[in-house]
Amino acid sequence: MITAAALAEPTASLSGYTVGVTADRRRDELAGLLESRGARVVLAPALRIVPIADDAELKAATRTCLDHPPDIVLVSTGIGMRGWLEAAEGWGLAEPLRATLARAYLVARGPKARAAIRSAGLHDQWSPEGESYEEVVDHLKARGIAGLTVAIQLHGESQPEYTEALQEAGARVIEVPVYRWAAPTDPAPLHRLVDLISGRLVDAVTFTSAAAVTALLRAAGPAADPLLEALRTSVLVACVGPVTAAPLKRHDIPIVAPARARMSALVRTIVEELPKRAVSLEVAGHSLTLRGHAAVVDGDLRPLAPAPMAVLRALAATPGRVLSRAALLHALPRGADEHAVEMAVARLRAGLGAPGVVQTVVKRGYRLPN
Repeated sequence: MITAAALAEPTASLSGYTVGVTADRRRDELAGLLESRGARVVLAPALRIVPIADDAELKAATRTCLDHPPDIVLVSTGIGMRGWLEAAEGWGLAEPLRATLARAYLVARGPKARAAIRSAGLHDQWSPEGESYEEVVDHLKARGIAGLTVAIQLHGESQPEYTEALQEAGARVIEVPVYRWAAPTDPAPLHRLVDLISGRLVDAVTFTSAAAVTALLRAAGPAADPLLEALRTSVLVACVGPVTAAPLKRHDIPIVAPARARMSALVRTIVEELPKRAVSLEVAGHSLTLRGHAAVVDGDLRPLAPAPMAVLRALAATPGRVLSRAALLHALPRGADEHAVEMAVARLRAGLGAPGVVQTVVKRGYRLPN
């Protein structure tokens, strides 16, 4: 059993909470960081990165860049820049490509893109503070791009709204498709995460790409409304950066994000934000805190099953007030009856191990006494 002293340690700061991870690449790293802090992790890759099978499109775009050297090159991702140069190496075009890039005005969309540029022996001239495509477009338009050629290393998929904005400003745009997104090989974990979010059975969900947000909403299908409502009200949504957050903001979903787009910073943000949502009460001489799927009773962490936890949350929402079996029934999964309420209360009492915390009021229902 985890004690109050352990909960005070950073490594246990997420004990009692469940966090969904939608990333594919580096998912084990993110899960490990969360688990090391006590979280229960649900892995549900929303997408997978698939290299272009025959490299035909990438090779054609590279040839276009060599035949019509771009004046400006936008490097969207570090993995994309490295993949482009590795592919060019295989075709014997690495040196001509480096020479072409060296003559261009290089824009790094974020720190990982900048690191990849510099590791290739090149120099980036500018990077947007917020790592967004909107900032890049505004910056390039302000510089004046009429008659210039702009090459964009794509971030998994085409960005037509930004390509069109550059074209409308008079630029010729070359799209460089280094990799593309595809659905996960096994979609079951993603559909399960949709159900868990909609049922408020995860406390937070993480996103490391905007495409993963779109994939999750697509996976929800007809269940998108309850999913969106949960994300707007009950489930903490943590994004690695502003580009990832953009499609969530379009759905009016509040998000938290670290100042720097780093996995470790993302986890620190969750560590800071989730405990703020905990409900703490003094009940029948006991200290009681609700943390995700667990209650902390007098400093002891006591994990609870979903039904007892749902009953406890309902009672804790109005301490001292008596809730009837019929009222508590609404807190349980569909299909439950009043007998299920009695079973959930019995399991809750056993799980808390603190006599008197859940009080029966004869012929009326249950309450948490003041």
